[in-house]
Parts: sequence; C-alpha cells; structure tokens
Amino acid sequence: MFDYMPVLAVGFAASVGLAPLTRQFARRIGLVDKPSARKVHQTPIPLMGGLSIYLAFLLALLMFGNQPAHLNELTAIVLCASFLTFVGFWDDRKELRPRTKYASQLLVAFFCAAVGLRVDLFGNLLLDVGLTVFWFVGIINAVNFLDNMDGLAAGSSAIAAFFLFLLSALQGQTLVSSLSAALCGALIGFLIYNFNPASMFMGDMGSLPIGFLLAVLGLKLRFATQVPAASWMIPILVLGLPIFDTSLVVFTRLREGRSPAQGGKDHTSHRLVAMGLHPRLAVITLYAACVLFGIAAVLISYTPLEAALFIGSGVGVAAVGTFIILEVVRIKQQRKMRAAAQPSTHQSIQKG
Repeated sequence: MFDYMPVLAVGFAASVGLAPLTRQFARRIGLVDKPSARKVHQTPIPLMGGLSIYLAFLLALLMFGNQPAHLNELTAIVLCASFLTFVGFWDDRKELRPRTKYASQLLVAFFCAAVGLRVDLFGNLLLDVGLTVFWFVGIINAVNFLDNMDGLAAGSSAIAAFFLFLLSALQGQTLVSSLSAALCGALIGFLIYNFNPASMFMGDMGSLPIGFLLAVLGLKLRFATQVPAASWMIPILVLGLPIFDTSLVVFTRLREGRSPAQGGKDHTSHRLVAMGLHPRLAVITLYAACVLFGIAAVLISYTPLEAALFIGSGVGVAAVGTFIILEVVRIKQQRKMRAAAQPSTHQSIQKG
C-alpha cells in the first residue's frame, strides 16, 4: 500500500502548484462562475479548477504510475477522461445543452464497453453493456450534481478515491490503486483552494472527468475475498453520497413537476443548511457520511456473506430514512415560502 504514496504525493503537490496558474488563466479569459439566484456565492469565482486536477492526475501517473501490463486499458481511460475534460471546458464556457452533454457521456460509456471496460455481472452481453452505460452516465452526472457547494464535490470525491485506493491496494490491483491514488492526491490538493470560502471552482471541466474516473475505478474493482452476491454493493457504497444526492434531487424535481436537469437549491447540502447548519458544517457532515459509506464498503469486502448482507441492508435502511427526512424538510420549506409570499401578494392587490 505504501508503494503508492509517491503517486498520491505527486498528485497533491502538482495540484497545489497548478491550481493558482489555472485560476489566473481563467480570470484572463473571463471563465468565471457568476452569482445567480440558485447559487450560494456572491462574487464571480474563477473556474478551470478541473484542469489543474486533471493535469496533476496525469502528471502523477506519468511519474510513478507505469502500468505496461494495462497499457490498453490505461490509454482508453485517459482518452475518455481527456475528452470529457474538453466537453466540460466548452460547457463552462458556452453552457452546452443537456442533450449534448448526455450524448458525450453515452459516447464514452459505449466506447468503454466496446474496449472491455464493462460490468461482468449477468454473463449476457446486452445486459452487461446496458448496466455499464447506466453506471457510467449515472455516476458522471451524480458527481456533476454534487458540485453545488464549496468543497463538496472535491472533498467527497477525494474520500471516495481514497477508499477505492484502499480497497484495490488490499486486493493487489495495481492499475486501480495507481489511478485512485493519483486522483485522491490531486483532489486533496485542489481542496485547499475550493473549501469554504472557495477561491476557485472545478466546473464541469472537473466534475465530468472526475465522475468518469470514479465510475471506471468502481467498475474495475475485483474481490478475491468476497463473493459476487455481496461484492456488487462495494462500489455503490463507496460512491454512496453522489448516488444518494442524485436520487433525492431527481425524485424531488419529478415530484414538483420540474425537469431533473433544471438546477436549484434542492440538494442534500442545501437541505442541511435549511435545517440550520452553516454551509461549511453541512459539507463536513457529508464528508463524514462519505467516510461511513467507505468503512461499510471495507467491512463488506472481508465479512461473510450473511454479515455483508446485514451491513448493506442496514446502510440501505438508514439511507431510506434519511431520504424521507430530507424530503419532509423540502416540503416544509416550500410551504413556508408559499406562506411568506401570500401576504405580499394580497397587499399588492389591495394597493392596486
């Protein structure tokens, strides 16, 4: 495990050094995230933090992540991540249509399935490819959705990458260990500039390739210490927070008659703030949830099947309970907003 520490260290150091340069470049070309009604920050914040993360990730791999036995897979992963970084850059700059972004994600997902980076669960090519595409598109968008508060996407992705590194290193998977260590280091380095109050954002240029990398790392995990009947839960738990948040947001928006692609302050982090938490404390609370998800994944990887299913079921029950509580918080918040708007509407009618 300690053999991969140089990869993590280089990813961290490169990210710390590159972030100010990309921040300055973003300001120079006017690539900033401007305040709006659905955003928390009050001043324009430079984007392109995603570029510093991705370049640091690549630099760490080039210096210490030599994987000649996995060259074809590594090439495919880097090509796809680079393509999504480019798509993210254009989205940050031109605000692409959702269907254009989804098309790029589908293209990447089908390419990965075609070159062998796919789920091998059902033993049926059509079903395995379908699940692979669903996994890639789902996780990419989940990380993209999670980028809604200072430090949240970067910190939670760093925690997920760390547990992916830990799990893969314990199983002797060199490719996954190198990739996850490089990604973890790059994300921690960027978090210095992105934690509340953030001086720069990763943008879609960061969230799209990070989501892809986390998806491919979760897909590549293999467990000699656990049977498939339980091991399928492990990557889902490691990526539990983005999966939970996306499920919550999509459910809420559909229930309220809105498009799931429409932005808004209805994420898990926003609801914690509505319950009275400071934004920084809300993010730290969600970091703690990520750690608990990761610990559960590690336990499942080594416990007998019955115990693994018990742990997984317990986490599932807790997640459903939290889901219901946060949905109730949203409904109450909406009722208060409508009640507060009614008197002003009545007064304006009287004045007219």
